[in-house]
Amino acid sequence: MAEIVLNVEVRERAGTGAARDARRAGLVPGILYGGDEQPVSIAIQAKEFRKALYTGKLLGHLVTLKYGAETQPVIAKDVQMHPVTDEPIHFDLYRVDEHQEIRIAVPVHFRNHEESPGLKRGGTLNVALHEVMVLVPADQIPEELVIDLTGLEIGDNVRVSDIRMPAAAKAAVDTDTVVVSVTGMMAEVVEEAPEGALEGEAAEGEEAAAEGETTEEAGDE
Repeated sequence: MAEIVLNVEVRERAGTGAARDARRAGLVPGILYGGDEQPVSIAIQAKEFRKALYTGKLLGHLVTLKYGAETQPVIAKDVQMHPVTDEPIHFDLYRVDEHQEIRIAVPVHFRNHEESPGLKRGGTLNVALHEVMVLVPADQIPEELVIDLTGLEIGDNVRVSDIRMPAAAKAAVDTDTVVVSVTGMMAEVVEEAPEGALEGEAAEGEEAAAEGETTEEAGDE
């Protein structure tokens, strides 16, 4: 079972006003969704919720919701933070079965930057996807997907199909999608004209102009 246990209470009222009252009482309001049951308004002590959130194992992981003597596995899919205080102000939980296959975003992390010849030569790591959607049993959600940058040259791409997935997981997006690439600075190449070329062009221009004037004079005659 999950390592994190969220001890929640059911809120009798829903809506903005009720959520505000819960926060004033030192709680973080939330909603429990999913399954065949109706959404339920819940709340948890702010101190306990912050402790669970800052473990880094709350969002996108299987955790245990506890209400009195009842427990059930849930997935924490969203946490809203206050724009100024950066404190959690709302969260969403989804009911799941422990072994149920779910679709969820898993963060992508990169290793061995120093082993990429392209990056050593001044290339830039251009990350197209910071997360990849996968299908995986709820109790086997990976912490991360790792991409090894060893050997990548400027112009190289890493696609979803190149990622080594955990045994129980599979990509839920087009496997040809580019996740990251190594790009280089576009160099502007200016070719110098050979010595005397400009002078020659100027001379040719003058000769053409002189010929034109001669033709006009002949025409006037």
